[in-house]
Amino acid sequence: MPPIRGLILFNASLLMDQSFGKKEKLKSKILITQLFEEGKGISVYPLKLIYLSIEKKEVSIKTAVTVSKRNFKSAVDRNRIKRLLRESYRCNKAQVFNNTDANFAFLFLYLGKDMPTFEQLDHKMKLVLNKFKLQIDEKNSK
Repeated sequence: MPPIRGLILFNASLLMDQSFGKKEKLKSKILITQLFEEGKGISVYPLKLIYLSIEKKEVSIKTAVTVSKRNFKSAVDRNRIKRLLRESYRCNKAQVFNNTDANFAFLFLYLGKDMPTFEQLDHKMKLVLNKFKLQIDEKNSK
């Protein structure tokens, strides 16, 4: 049994933690302002990713989500969309974490005017993260 146990431990180390903990959340007002001023954007309607390369932090990617109050007057609706965005990011963040060594700050904006389903957001999140990965790979290859 020891070889199987070792194999299980080895495979478990390859799996990424799929949590979205406190250290991964972007809360710094200074960094958020800097993101809006200097960050680069990737859009896949109804999502927009604004990202900025940052200096070394305890986590490689810090993330925030936001929904416009202009498009969704009700806080209940805004909060639901933000929960869906965070969950979609949590499920798909391995695409970015496993393929980059740099440190980034992410801000996901929801630009749509209607209430999305999780499946719609999850699909768009995968597209946005793939576009981001392609841009970073392209930049690193130059």
